[in-house]
Amino acid sequence: MRKEKKLKSEERRAAIVEWLKKENAPLKGSDLAKRAGVSRQVVVQDMSLLKAKGEPIFATAQGYMYLAPATQQKVQRLIAVQHRPEDTREELYTFVDHGLTVINVSIEHAIYGELTGAMHISNRQEVDAFCATLAKTKASLLSELTEGVHLHLVEGQNEAQVEKAIAALREKSFLLEE
Repeated sequence: MRKEKKLKSEERRAAIVEWLKKENAPLKGSDLAKRAGVSRQVVVQDMSLLKAKGEPIFATAQGYMYLAPATQQKVQRLIAVQHRPEDTREELYTFVDHGLTVINVSIEHAIYGELTGAMHISNRQEVDAFCATLAKTKASLLSELTEGVHLHLVEGQNEAQVEKAIAALREKSFLLEE
């Protein structure tokens, strides 16, 4: 992508919001920087300002996303799971193969309390991209701080869809139950 002319602050932030709204996939900070003719650091600062103004922008491992309000009521559920790091891909496939979007992951940390990471993963391609980034960066999963125990906020079209995913997680011994 070619470098565009440098946009001024308010104009740039308005353009970033529009670019994010038009995309159905995350946009990398570096790509937004090229479009706006600024550095990636300027985009990071713009994102902070936009979030502070209430724009529903989320940072994921794949880039930034604009989360517009849903036009139809969807079902969200917090699901407790536990598994080894090497089972992450299989766990995420289980969610997305049942039509769910994994909104985030959270853990209860002894010192910091609840720690949450945005994910917004809804298909196998996004799972593979997440796992590739994980391997490339050699970053640790939040669940590695809690012996594999973590929570996922997931979203689906209806309760039956969520229940089928839970049953599949149970079958794979990923579901954390009493």
